[in-house]
Amino acid sequence: QVQLDESGGGVVQAGGSLRLSCAASGRAAGNRGMGWFRQAPGKEREFVAAISRPVPITYYADSVKGRFTISRDNAKNMVYLQMNSLKTEDTAVYYCAAGMSASDLRSSSGVDSWGQGTQVSVSS
Repeated sequence: QVQLDESGGGVVQAGGSLRLSCAASGRAAGNRGMGWFRQAPGKEREFVAAISRPVPITYYADSVKGRFTISRDNAKNMVYLQMNSLKTEDTAVYYCAAGMSASDLRSSSGVDSWGQGTQVSVSS
């Protein structure tokens, strides 16, 4: 299993930017598809973005395409989520996730490791 630690959440005004980071550790950390999910109050956890390895193929939810960018630093076992043009509806707890492949991570059923989550709040 992979241990995941997120950081970078906070409060930002609509239209602003934040960057989330996720540090992966454990024996299998370097070989996993990595991604981000989010969960807003009263809603189900939903897929945001995922990235594969070694070729960095990316996947995005339609709601964040063109605004969010996922990237990874394989040497450091880090995954990032750059969030631009934030909207109030992006407010949620964001979770880092790992799975067998990035394509599997488009569903929560493909996740085998979760981080503890980091809060992102976007004010109007």
